[in-house]
Amino acid sequence: MNSYVKSHGLGNDYIVLDSVDINFELSEKVIRIICHRNYGIGSDGILLLVPTDKADFGLKILNPDGSEAEKSGNGLRIFAKYLYEHGHTNNKSFSIDTLGGLVSAELEVNNNLVNFVTVEMGKATFNSDEIPVEGESREVIEEELRINGEILKYTAVSVGNPHCVVFVDDLNEEYLRKLGPKIENNSIFPNRTNVQFVKVNNKNEIEILIWERGAGYTLASGSSSCAAAAACTKSNLTSNEVKVLMPGGELDIKIRDDWSIKMRGEVEEISSGTFSKDFLNKIQNPSTINL
Repeated sequence: MNSYVKSHGLGNDYIVLDSVDINFELSEKVIRIICHRNYGIGSDGILLLVPTDKADFGLKILNPDGSEAEKSGNGLRIFAKYLYEHGHTNNKSFSIDTLGGLVSAELEVNNNLVNFVTVEMGKATFNSDEIPVEGESREVIEEELRINGEILKYTAVSVGNPHCVVFVDDLNEEYLRKLGPKIENNSIFPNRTNVQFVKVNNKNEIEILIWERGAGYTLASGSSSCAAAAACTKSNLTSNEVKVLMPGGELDIKIRDDWSIKMRGEVEEISSGTFSKDFLNKIQNPSTINL
């Protein structure tokens, strides 16, 4: 009871919980303290196993600010590894129901450990109504966005969650940290947005820096990698098979002709355990939480 598993995909770390195994409510305050790196376990979010009748498994993805995410590529790989290694399935391929749509996962297992996971991430769309982006109905390709007096060239895309892909000549973390939150919360994106700054190295390789909606600066992101690769393919900046380099590591992304996306990457478990009595007392009485 009240057990957890913590894993990471390329430095993007998540805590995995089973909804039938916890006896507390995951309110916004509780999520924030669990994810807090000083007062909690610390993570970029929570992956919650939930019941579903639409797929083999149901997944709820919770950001560290307490909001809910539609989809997470790294989270899906972490979740798939958890399901296999912690006795929820013996199958090496299965479907997962997320808020951002159904996906399928395929595991690469070595000595009963899942090292790599390939996820079918669904289809990319550039349609403003589906992302969403304010304004007339259109494909949002290489448009201009004014932030802090600067004009940025960006492409908006959804891969089940919204992304703003900004093309740059050089990557600078300080620059991303400065502009990322302003882009995330810009009024043109009614549901806020994830942000990627993208540098194209060649037809088969790009580098990205990521500002994640609800989480901030992130070492790696699967859905961001998919969005960046799709935006580059759309503008003929790369081929349809791209290696995406991030500070936390790399992912292999394939964009098919119908804009469906395949993502392959590593995943690693960090630890597992149970919440202490002290911590449970706090999260079972969220009025005591002041964050």
